[in-house]
Amino acid sequence: MVAAALAGETSRTALFLAPTAGNVLGATVNFGLGRFLIRFENRRWFPVSATARKRAEALFRRYGQPVLLFSWLPVVGDPLTLAAGLLRTPLTLFLIFVTIGKAARYAIVLWLMP
Repeated sequence: MVAAALAGETSRTALFLAPTAGNVLGATVNFGLGRFLIRFENRRWFPVSATARKRAEALFRRYGQPVLLFSWLPVVGDPLTLAAGLLRTPLTLFLIFVTIGKAARYAIVLWLMP
């Protein structure tokens, strides 16, 4: 995204929307794994370790659904979105918080670009 923004060949709107949509979709996959496929947690392909999941659940229980605003963070974000699914967060609220968090990250990165 940064390289494309610097090249100036793609609109900033497209550079904002594409990664935001992709990241929200990825978070929604983790949400679905937490909601429906947690029984596969010990499989090698499962994206979140049991330890990371437990930490994320503790954060989620302590701070509630707004913690999903930080789903863009490396290491912490995927377990948070998985925990949201495990803890039966309503999909609408999940999408609102995750989209705001991920969109804000890309908006800031693009805003900082020359």
